[in-house]
Amino acid sequence: MRKAALHNLGCKVNAYETEAMQQMLEEAGYEIVPFTEKADVYVINTCSVTNMADRKSRQMLHRAKKNNPDAVVVAAGCYVQTKEEEAKCDDAVDILIGNNRKKELVSCLDAYFAQRDRGEAAAENRQSDRNGNLQEAVLDINDNGQPFEELSLKRSAEHTRAFIKVQDGCNQFCSYCIIPYARGRVRSRKAGNVLEEVKRLAASGYQEVVLTGIHLSSYGIDCGDDLLHLIQLVHSVDGIKRIRLGSLEPRIVTEEFAEALSGMEKICPHFHLSLQSGCDETLQRMNRKYTTAEYEESCNILRTCFQHPAITTDVIAGFPGETEEEFEKTKEFLKKIHFYEMHIFKYSRRQGTRADKMDNQIPEEIKTKRSAELIRLADRMSKEFRDYYIGKEEEVLFEEEAFIDGKNRYTGYTREYVKVAAESAQKLDNTLKKGRITGTVTDNIYKMEL
Repeated sequence: MRKAALHNLGCKVNAYETEAMQQMLEEAGYEIVPFTEKADVYVINTCSVTNMADRKSRQMLHRAKKNNPDAVVVAAGCYVQTKEEEAKCDDAVDILIGNNRKKELVSCLDAYFAQRDRGEAAAENRQSDRNGNLQEAVLDINDNGQPFEELSLKRSAEHTRAFIKVQDGCNQFCSYCIIPYARGRVRSRKAGNVLEEVKRLAASGYQEVVLTGIHLSSYGIDCGDDLLHLIQLVHSVDGIKRIRLGSLEPRIVTEEFAEALSGMEKICPHFHLSLQSGCDETLQRMNRKYTTAEYEESCNILRTCFQHPAITTDVIAGFPGETEEEFEKTKEFLKKIHFYEMHIFKYSRRQGTRADKMDNQIPEEIKTKRSAELIRLADRMSKEFRDYYIGKEEEVLFEEEAFIDGKNRYTGYTREYVKVAAESAQKLDNTLKKGRITGTVTDNIYKMEL
C-alpha cells in the first residue's frame, strides 16, 4: 500500500478540493499520512492569490521532495495555472495538475508509476529522468464553455460543519486580482449533484453546511439557475439544521433575496459581504461593481429582514493611489456600517494584474500603519457586536471539548458565528443546545450557561 500526504494552501474552495482528492486516493488504496511523515506521494494544492502565496507554494513543493527525494510530488491548483512554465522547470515537481483537472489525480499517478516501473524514463541523471517522466494535466482555464469539475465529499475534516463547493471561476476581473486567470470563467455545479452531496453529508450526521465558491453570487448565470433557488433546495434536505453562505457580492442582496432568506429557518444570519474599500474613488480603481451607497443599502436590507445579523467583510489597506483623504473615507464608512468582523489585508502587488502597473504605489510603512489602524477598529467593533448577546438566550451547535481557562468546556457557535464555551457533564459533540450567554471566558469566547 502506497502512502500519500496532502497539504492545502489558500481558500475554502481549495480546502474542499483537497479533501476530495484525499478521498479519491483513499478509494484507490492509498494510506493517508501526515505531511510531515515520509510518503510515496505528496499532493500540494497550491494558491496563487498573491506573490507570497506563489512563494509558499514553491516552498511546500520543495519541502515535500526534501521529506522523501524518491517520492512523487504533485503540484495542483492555482499556482500551476498562473506559473505553468515555472512549475514545469521545478525539479521538485513530478506531476502538474491544473484547475478543472483535479479529478485526474489518480490516473496521473497510475500513469507515472507505470512509466517509472517499466523503466522507460530511466536515465543517468535526475534531469533527463524528469523530462521523460513529468506528467501534466493542465488546460487553458480561460477557455469559455468548460464544465464544472464534479468533485464530491462523503465526509468533511470538520466534525459538524461541511463546506460544499457549488461554483467555480469568476468573471469580475477586479484590478488587483489574479483569480479569474487561475480559476477561469464562471461554472456552476448542477443543483441535483449539490443536493445528492448534502443528503449524503446529512446521513453521515452533519447538521450544518456552508455553500461556497470562487464567486458564489454568480451561481447559475451559466446555466439559467440562481443562488436563491439552490439555497431553497438545500433548505429542504432533512437532517440539515443550519445553512451558511460563503462570500457574497452586495448587489445580490435585494429585498426579494433577503426576505426569502429570512423566511427559511435554517439560514444563519451571518453574511460576508465583500467590500475592499469604503471610498468610491478607490472602488472604481479596483474595478469593483458597486458604490458605497449600494453597499450600505444591502446592509440596511439585511438588518431590516434579520434581527442583529452578523455582517463581515474584507478590506484592503493601501491600494495604489489611496490618499489619506480616501483612507479616512474608508475608515468612517466602516464605522458607519459597524461590522461584526473585518478581515484586513495590506495591498499586495500581484504580477499579471492591472493594479501591479498602477502609478502611486503606497509605501510599505504606510500600508502597515493603515492596516494596523483598521485592525484596531475591527477588534473594537467585533467586541461590541458580541457583547450584545450577553444576557440573551441563544442556540449553539457544539463542536468539540477543549481545555479553556483551566477547565474542560465544550465549544461551539451561535447562528451568528459567535464562539461560546459551556461546561457540561454530558457529551455535547455535534449537538444543538440553547442556553444563556452570561459573559466572557476569554477575549473571543463567551460563556454559556445551559
